[in-house]
Amino acid sequence: MADHASLKYKRVLLKISGEALMGDQGYGIDIPSVTRYAEEIKAGIALGCQICLVIGGGNIWRGKWGVDGGMERAQADHMGMLATVMNALVMQNSLESIGVPTRVQSGISMMSICEPFIRRRAIRHMEKNRVVIFAAGTGNPFFTTDTGAALRAAEMNCDAMLKGTQVDGVYTSDPKVDADATRFDTLDYMEVLSKELKVMDATAISLLKENKIPIEIFRIRDKGGLENVLTGRGVSTVISGKKK
Repeated sequence: MADHASLKYKRVLLKISGEALMGDQGYGIDIPSVTRYAEEIKAGIALGCQICLVIGGGNIWRGKWGVDGGMERAQADHMGMLATVMNALVMQNSLESIGVPTRVQSGISMMSICEPFIRRRAIRHMEKNRVVIFAAGTGNPFFTTDTGAALRAAEMNCDAMLKGTQVDGVYTSDPKVDADATRFDTLDYMEVLSKELKVMDATAISLLKENKIPIEIFRIRDKGGLENVLTGRGVSTVISGKKK
């Protein structure tokens, strides 16, 4: 086990896409995949890192699907928020089944199943080494879960926002379809915006830039991937104010 001094970040927000919870399925929740991510988070906590989470809802529902079908945007987005609550609850169950104390806080009040979002309470939970999962985005329609994650990272005074994806960083194009795609080791916030790189939406990038919170993109499916990022050994792309 690494000591706390070896940690690159002491407090992070980990953003996981809803699609990552599908595993190799085409829809829904693959419990073995959730369990694998829970084990990664447990390893990060064991290093002494304080971790909070935001999980997308794209494995169950995307607001865009409803809008494309003729739904009113706010209503479709509220359905997407509920999908993130379902994902938060299944992750909480997996974490607690392996001995990691966890709290779910929702941007939409639903007191019978989780806590409301209370900033000071969330910080206190993390100080006690509890994982806090923020569900239901910002609590408002018209905002993505990436923007919700950026907001919570700023509110929690996180050292970084880590985004677990299906690839090991940011590429010039989709490496799954373009054999000539090259990976960036580092990027500036403004480069991401000006090059329109598909990392996360512009609102999220701007919020993280304003609060000087670096973003690290890494492959969530790699065993030990989160631990490697937390100790500065992993393969990733770091987005910050200055390129190294």
